[in-house]
Amino acid sequence: MIYFISRHAGAVAWAAEQGLQVDELISHLDAARIERLQQGDTIIGTLPVHLAAEVCARGARYLHLTLDLPPELRGKELTAADMSACHARLQEYRVSEA
Repeated sequence: MIYFISRHAGAVAWAAEQGLQVDELISHLDAARIERLQQGDTIIGTLPVHLAAEVCARGARYLHLTLDLPPELRGKELTAADMSACHARLQEYRVSEA
């Protein structure tokens, strides 16, 4: 399964513009869903590091939605065009607790 985690309309629109194919779009990754993850599942989004580590510990892939965000745009709702202008991209990370 491929999950896209975002509560932002601009991120959802950006993903659609990129042709990103997902099985489920959800606004929040809760503990119950993390427990159901299986090896081979993919999580796409911007997770806190401790949740990304839990995802990876279950054998799922974590693709981080990365932006080169200038200070003046922090805390603002971005459009898909804003995200593209900030070089939005997906980067895979393997996170583990030390």
